[in-house]
Amino acid sequence: ASINCSLERLAFKIVILLLLVLFRDLVKTAKEIASTSSRLTKVKLMASLIRSLEPETAAKASLILTGKVFPPSDPRELNVSWSTLWRVINSLVSTSDQKRDVSGVDVGEIVRDLLSKYRVRRQATLFEEPLTVDEVYSMLEAIASAEGSGSKSKKEMFLRSLFSRVSPDEAWLLANAIVGETRLGLSEGLLIDSIAKAYNMNRNFVEKAVMILGDPYEMIRLSGRVEELKPMIFRPLKPMLAQTASSIEEAIEEFGTCAFEYKLDGVRVQVHKSGDNVKLFSRRLSEITVSIPDIVNQVKEGVRARSAILEGEIIAEDSMGRPRPFQVLMRRFRRSNIDPKMIEQIPLKLYLFDLILLDDESFLDKPYIERRRKLEEIIEEPVKLVPMILSNSIEEAEEFLAKALRDGHEGLMAKRTNSPYTPGVRGRNWLKIKRAMTLDLVIVAAERGYGRRHRWYSDYYLAARDPHTNEYLVVGKTFKGLTDDEFEWMTNKLKSLAIEESSKFIRVRPEIVVEVAFNEIQRSPKYESGLALRFARIVKIREDKVPEEADTIDRVRELYEGQVKHLETAYRK
Repeated sequence: ASINCSLERLAFKIVILLLLVLFRDLVKTAKEIASTSSRLTKVKLMASLIRSLEPETAAKASLILTGKVFPPSDPRELNVSWSTLWRVINSLVSTSDQKRDVSGVDVGEIVRDLLSKYRVRRQATLFEEPLTVDEVYSMLEAIASAEGSGSKSKKEMFLRSLFSRVSPDEAWLLANAIVGETRLGLSEGLLIDSIAKAYNMNRNFVEKAVMILGDPYEMIRLSGRVEELKPMIFRPLKPMLAQTASSIEEAIEEFGTCAFEYKLDGVRVQVHKSGDNVKLFSRRLSEITVSIPDIVNQVKEGVRARSAILEGEIIAEDSMGRPRPFQVLMRRFRRSNIDPKMIEQIPLKLYLFDLILLDDESFLDKPYIERRRKLEEIIEEPVKLVPMILSNSIEEAEEFLAKALRDGHEGLMAKRTNSPYTPGVRGRNWLKIKRAMTLDLVIVAAERGYGRRHRWYSDYYLAARDPHTNEYLVVGKTFKGLTDDEFEWMTNKLKSLAIEESSKFIRVRPEIVVEVAFNEIQRSPKYESGLALRFARIVKIREDKVPEEADTIDRVRELYEGQVKHLETAYRK
């Protein structure tokens, strides 16, 4: 009887394993993707994987393969540095090897080599179960959930448990996913192509659906079953993005009569309202409702609509109604539990500028001017509208810009009056106009400073994303612009993102976006990009932006070429 019972349990486990997807099979696919430089082959492999798995598992597998682990709308983070990972691996293999320099190296390969060389092989037992994709993902979720006192030990315990069960090849993919560098070339565009192929769908339809759903992983969870491209309450969309114009003249020359709006120096938010239920999302698609209860109340009082999705900007105002510095505003957004005293000390104000959905009617494809007029009909105090004028007069627009600057704002937005709202697209329908020349760049490494700054990583390597390779190319370095508190915050944040760390230098996952002002761009053999910012200084830390929203190396080159043409014209004159 006992033998029959054991056989029944074994048969049951075999059936379960057949229904589940083994992690080693995902590793096999990852190795096939890594072995080819052909985009078409990568798309074919990913499409086959997506099509063959249950939707939820397919989404988890895609997240692991892209090194994201969690989708953009999920605020959870693993917060596992290379130092932590090394300690865990070192404890498993009992090697006397020194921690490796991983600069420019595949972290997963280092881990795989160590486990292949040192780990004692264990004899498999009859009931030993290989890891499944869902099981690995659950362990990663457990690592992310370890918070508070003792969280570091808990994370290492989970990691030790996980890596003690994987093969060297499985450790390769797992380690790279944990540090966020799978190096498989799986960009969002490639995932969109893969989804379209997997479900035999029109690529443009899939791309638009991904923008509305917020990310490609949600599209995979839905198995591509999106009947209508319509925004949904409480599911944030990717925000429409703007390019830069050098002047008001450029905007009017391109658009003719256009809408000029104040460009506020605040945090962009997406407001979702259904009856008295209000939720607010950052431009990173994370829910931030709990941090801003005062804004929730403003929406309830000032938005006359049964249901709506709206876009706006939150600023901190002083007693005179002028905007306070961005750094002051961010003190509210870095806290999950808000002290009522802080709400009094840093009062916030919501300014709206766009309408996406109103009472189940989508406004995505309606022209800007119609969206604006409808927005004006449903908004009242205490919510405000971003100031706007319609004009094709350079003089009138210059006066409006001067007023915006006097009122303490950054500049203007110029918007094409007949343009639709295109989620996630950085097109030429919206143009930023600012007096100071700035770029949004990503910190990829840092060094400890000198003198008083020796306590912090305070010299930052600034990089622009290459949209063709998805690499981050350094275009400058700076230690200017931050306060001591910000140096402290930045140092702790960099440590949590570390891939390589020493007493003087740290290399990190490209996640921190900063707005950088500079005087000019020069040719430079010092950096792989071939360009360098002169007199770069950090204006603000953009915690509300994701690296994909940062300026590209193409934009940096465009600015450089514009400078050269300007100088050549001035020289000829």
